[in-house]
Amino acid sequence: QVQLVESGGGLVQPGGSLRLSCTASGSIFRINTMAWFRQAPGKQREWVARIQPDYNTNHADSVKGRFAIDRDNAKNVVYLHMSGLEREDTAVYYCNTYPPLSSWGQGTQVTVSS
Repeated sequence: QVQLVESGGGLVQPGGSLRLSCTASGSIFRINTMAWFRQAPGKQREWVARIQPDYNTNHADSVKGRFAIDRDNAKNVVYLHMSGLEREDTAVYYCNTYPPLSSWGQGTQVTVSS
């Protein structure tokens, strides 16, 4: 059974930083591209960033230069380092494989507000 557990969200002021973490089942982590997605209130879930098993990365234009995805293959953890946060980044953030599996974790809430 796939398990995806996200953590690290919270309330942060505009311009602030957060680091999100996601622990994934070993069976899916080591051989898959992992990714972060987010869903803002009233909007569809969107892709944010992905990282291949060999650490090659891609980021959505909306977060490029502000967010950085990383992974620790030994710990089965994928990170999302977020800086320069904007109110538009407020959303529930999820990790999954890329393309995503049908099963999702509970996500972690990021709220950017003064």
